[in-house]
Amino acid sequence: MANQLAMDKVQAIKSLEAAGLSERQIASTLSISRKAVRRHLGRDGSKDTKAPTGSTDPKDTTSAHRVGDPKDTKAPTGSGVVEPASQAPSARSSRSLCQAYQQSIVAKLEAGLTAQRIYQDLRDEQEFTGKYHSVRRYVRLLSERSEFAFRRIEVEPGHEMQVDYGTGARCQDAEGKWCKTHVFRLVLSHSRKGYSEAVRRLTTESFIRSLENAFWALDGVPKIVVFDNAKAVVSQELNPKIVEFCRHYGFTLLPTRPRTPRHKGKVERGVGYVQSNALRGRVFSSLAEQNEHLRQWERTVADTRIHGTTKKHVGQLYESVERGALGPLPKERFPFYEEGKRRVSRDGHIEVKRSFYSAPPEYLGSEVWVRWNEQMVRILNHRFEQIAVHCRKEPGRFSTLSEHLASEKISGVERGAAYLLGKTGLLGPHSLRWAEAVLAENGVAGMRSIQGLVALSRKYEAAAIEAACDQAWRCRAFRYRTVKDLLKRKSATQQTLEFIEAHPVIRPMSEYAEFLKNAIQGG
Repeated sequence: MANQLAMDKVQAIKSLEAAGLSERQIASTLSISRKAVRRHLGRDGSKDTKAPTGSTDPKDTTSAHRVGDPKDTKAPTGSGVVEPASQAPSARSSRSLCQAYQQSIVAKLEAGLTAQRIYQDLRDEQEFTGKYHSVRRYVRLLSERSEFAFRRIEVEPGHEMQVDYGTGARCQDAEGKWCKTHVFRLVLSHSRKGYSEAVRRLTTESFIRSLENAFWALDGVPKIVVFDNAKAVVSQELNPKIVEFCRHYGFTLLPTRPRTPRHKGKVERGVGYVQSNALRGRVFSSLAEQNEHLRQWERTVADTRIHGTTKKHVGQLYESVERGALGPLPKERFPFYEEGKRRVSRDGHIEVKRSFYSAPPEYLGSEVWVRWNEQMVRILNHRFEQIAVHCRKEPGRFSTLSEHLASEKISGVERGAAYLLGKTGLLGPHSLRWAEAVLAENGVAGMRSIQGLVALSRKYEAAAIEAACDQAWRCRAFRYRTVKDLLKRKSATQQTLEFIEAHPVIRPMSEYAEFLKNAIQGG
């Protein structure tokens, strides 16, 4: 019950009103509120208008300068006539000094100037003598009078879905502690069929899972999903995982403009409906219990109501009209994965959960986008094109793809036996025969011996290597050191000189024969 004024103040109100004072002047004179003045003057019925309050006395300039005061949000008194939205305040409702500059003020407002800038321009260009607050009140009054009615938009079945979050009921976690929750609310714009789910955290992953659960519960996908600019979805641009999710289910996500909840008014009211009807005054022992309660409530309460706007049964309208208009579901759910940015290190690998995965050599030192789950690691470039795929490794292990290694960094052993045999064959058939015998005798371990044989070609001629390999093969010596020792021994042996029968230094044989004959006869 409102406080009652003393009789002397009641009489004073009526006397001052008869004297031509405005409500504001009466309230200021008697130190009471303007609401009390209006109540005792019987003017409560006009509180829905926004015309300025003031007397019709032309001498009353106090009320003229208070038009549009931010505290004055109540109904006008006096004539009660409301001007059209496109007209400026009339002389009966405002005697502001700004009225003489109306056209200039309106033009500057359309140009996007602020009240402060308009005041400065009027003062500097047109010798305006009023104060800044007078301009500000006049601009506010013009803005209030130029508001447009909200446009209600209805859509075809299956075309649009609106999504939002609100505060859920408290529940206990695994340790028995009470924690707050958030309720995810989804409303089909045509039938007003809803879906609700409680979550603990507002993350990109929880948004995707809740929206996906809604699609499967509703047995279809709409063409458009309207959502606000939450950080889980939009950070300067759509989250890359959200883009992949939209592509997987074949719908378009339309974020609304910031601070414009009316752009998704159907679900805004739907969130309040869940909070006030399904959750208010309730607590739950677990998150699963709260979600089970919400499923039961949707089926037994929300779906059975006659909607106040459509005037139709929500559940029946959904089943008979909108369910069949929704798009088909994909064969599989959206795969769960984590993602993040990584920089390719100097060894050509990135780190994910303490394991290391190779990237193409052209991305060395660059940032790449990585998506991973329990089975797979995918590496993408800045255009989100896949450039590498790896199987998950245990912590501390490396996964290196051969195509990611520069040819100069790949040894012969890594290239395989066929590669080594091909290079050995270039030395000659004996070398190839020896190398094949080494592989047959020692298996994979013999690849090291073949690699050493190929390396000997840098020091020895192919003919020498061929001879050593032939001798080693005949002796069944299938070790690299044997061939190497044969080559060393061959190079250390002194060359034999060719036998010469005639030479100036050598005496003829006839002289030796004569010398021998004389020696015998003389003896």
